Amino acid sequence: MTRKKTMEMLKTWLRHPKELYNLVWFKMGGYKTMMPKMDQDSLSESLCLCYRYVNQSSQSYSAIIHMLDGKLRHVVCILYLVLLALDIVEDDMTISLETKIPILHNFHSFLNQPDWRFMGSNDKNKHVLEDFPTISLEFRNLAKVYQDVIADVCRKVGLGMAEFLEKKVESEKDWDKYCHYASGQLGIGLSQLFSVSKLEDLTVGQDIELANTMGVFLHKIDIIRDYHEDLLAGREFWPQEVWSKYANTMSDLARPENVNKAIQCLNELITNALHHIPDVLTYLSRLKNQSVFNFCAIPQVRAIVILAACYNNPQVFQGPVKIRKGQDVSLMMDATNLQAVKAIVYQYMEEIYRKIPSTDPSSSRTQQIVTSVCSLCSPRRTIVPQTHYYAIYMSCVMVLAVLAWQYLNMVSKGADEDIYIAEN
Repeated sequence: MTRKKTMEMLKTWLRHPKELYNLVWFKMGGYKTMMPKMDQDSLSESLCLCYRYVNQSSQSYSAIIHMLDGKLRHVVCILYLVLLALDIVEDDMTISLETKIPILHNFHSFLNQPDWRFMGSNDKNKHVLEDFPTISLEFRNLAKVYQDVIADVCRKVGLGMAEFLEKKVESEKDWDKYCHYASGQLGIGLSQLFSVSKLEDLTVGQDIELANTMGVFLHKIDIIRDYHEDLLAGREFWPQEVWSKYANTMSDLARPENVNKAIQCLNELITNALHHIPDVLTYLSRLKNQSVFNFCAIPQVRAIVILAACYNNPQVFQGPVKIRKGQDVSLMMDATNLQAVKAIVYQYMEEIYRKIPSTDPSSSRTQQIVTSVCSLCSPRRTIVPQTHYYAIYMSCVMVLAVLAWQYLNMVSKGADEDIYIAEN
């Protein structure tokens, strides 16, 4: 780590002392207090391997899956890996359409074929497909009520992905439909699992529209954020109805001379995504189980940080937009009740509002939805403090700053890493 980068990091931590405290707490294993205890010795070798695959794919999602109670944790682990396998097939541009489409159509049937695996992927997570027999074994070990939900979600997602491999996302309605298949179905499936596990009321699993919104919102933000990555891979998921107002081709948005038009296009898509936030808050308000609430709320508040970071930001067209690791850890710690979530939403909606250009074609619509969301959150907009940490961290800030150099030397490989916002 260079001296310049170290000094920049120290300045950042001095500006955000709570993040420094939370990051140290996290690195020292404090996050484990947020997770129900799991008897590792009671897990089968194949289930342990499944958890390892989840962690290799996304440490962020691995952490929140481990927050879930009881058997639901194992069920969601398997659901995550099944849909990750589908996603790998869809996104791997080295697999031909002639191979992809039959796999996607029939993927749900592979769950009951003990020996099925796929060896033709070059994706970084290809081991999920190559060792699919381990995942399908654990699927078949689940109770039938869980198997039925996962298989149904897998079938619908596979069919939807195959449909959009053969056609473009042309209209905003297409965008909604694609996001429904890609992640809305996941939201629906998770909600049904929450209900059948009896951790949540039946109404959570029955309200398909709200459950769909939870996934659609996250996927729209993934698509917005991943413009540059998808462009390099030859994928296009921004709706043509929107980007064609600002450029002749979607790749033209990345040209420096088109930066103003590109930002206007970006802001219009973010404004579209913002309209899902009221439904997200309604969904979260219905959750009763603490572990389920944490599992659902943390990705949503991360997504809102993405919106604030990406809004009116030309960096979207040049590479990944990043947030501070300490900021991400703080969100994980704070988003543990509805009022805290509303406070976070309010904070980042204000940030977006301050960045709205008066000349932006979408400015009036952006102001309207941001104001509307803020009105849902404003009655109690102060983040609920973590009382058992709050009194301590302020007194420790200066000491931690002095010790930061030694700390950085110990964790130099991890402390300077920014994380990608809302990882896939």
